Amino acid sequence: MSRTTEGEATSPTRAAPAVRYTPMPRDRGEAPPPRNEGLPLDLEWVREVRVNRSAVERRAATLGTRRTVKKEWQAAWLLRAVTLLDLTTLSGDDTEGRVQRLCGKARRPVRHDLLEALGVTDLPIHVAGVCVYHRFIEAARAALQGSGIPVVAVSTGFPAGLNPFEQRLAEIEASVAAGAAEIDIVITRAHVLQQRWRDLYDEVRAFRAAAGDAHLKTILATGELGTLRNVMRASLVCMMAGADFIKTSTGKEAVNATLPVGLVMTRAIRWYLERTGAAVGFKPAGGIRTAKDALVWLSLMKEELGAPWLAPALFRIGASSLLADIERQLEYFVTGRYSANYRHPLA
Repeated sequence: MSRTTEGEATSPTRAAPAVRYTPMPRDRGEAPPPRNEGLPLDLEWVREVRVNRSAVERRAATLGTRRTVKKEWQAAWLLRAVTLLDLTTLSGDDTEGRVQRLCGKARRPVRHDLLEALGVTDLPIHVAGVCVYHRFIEAARAALQGSGIPVVAVSTGFPAGLNPFEQRLAEIEASVAAGAAEIDIVITRAHVLQQRWRDLYDEVRAFRAAAGDAHLKTILATGELGTLRNVMRASLVCMMAGADFIKTSTGKEAVNATLPVGLVMTRAIRWYLERTGAAVGFKPAGGIRTAKDALVWLSLMKEELGAPWLAPALFRIGASSLLADIERQLEYFVTGRYSANYRHPLA
């Protein structure tokens, strides 16, 4: 029997059980849910918000411990996680070459030999979006042409959101004109911290208007909002203003996506759905680096919002290094051995 050391090329050496992967609505050609058109600001609803922090933390602590997904089911969930990724590069040293390589990985995020061993080569396994700065929209569009993968642009003075208001509106309009299909905006945190809900509503409403047909994801920067109650209130106000998604973080804060925050935001989405009938998406981002992390976030969505939220139209994971670990776990499922990280590069 030959021996293989970590980092050497490996090939599938055992028959992997068939993966039970359920096609998503997008795979079946079904239309996505209608956009959230928003509603007039309801300050009474905002003021009635209460959050039991200790209960939230207890519930969040059970998400990764009460039940686990194993074997072929885990492989299927990890493939689903790949199709929910907003593959992201938001570094100061980004280049067109890096963005092009990232887009290449976005189109074929999992090695063909692994897909073949898993029996899913007939499925459209690619990421949900590629997230870049405005400067790289055109490079990303060219690299993704014909793939059906949208370009996502961060905007409105990302990550601080402190640029002049008119400049932030112009940035959204410029990104849409350049070809971004989705815009991730950052809110003014001071509006939340000072309880200026009308200002927050008007700001997001204006951003939505500037985005036009492009879907709008509102980044709350939850690590800077102080309390879970503020997170819930800000989530509701952004949805009232017409946000298509609410997103946890820029990835640049000291504290990014956490499960307690995710639980509060998904409960806000459910509350909004019950009152209005409008389905709003959710995007955790920042600090989600391992396949195990991804499985926990998928469990949260399945338990709190149900199977419809396990599709790109309503759930995204913003990440850069996560994909490499997912691919490593899939290789382990197929071969029984872990490969080195550098065998699964992103860019």
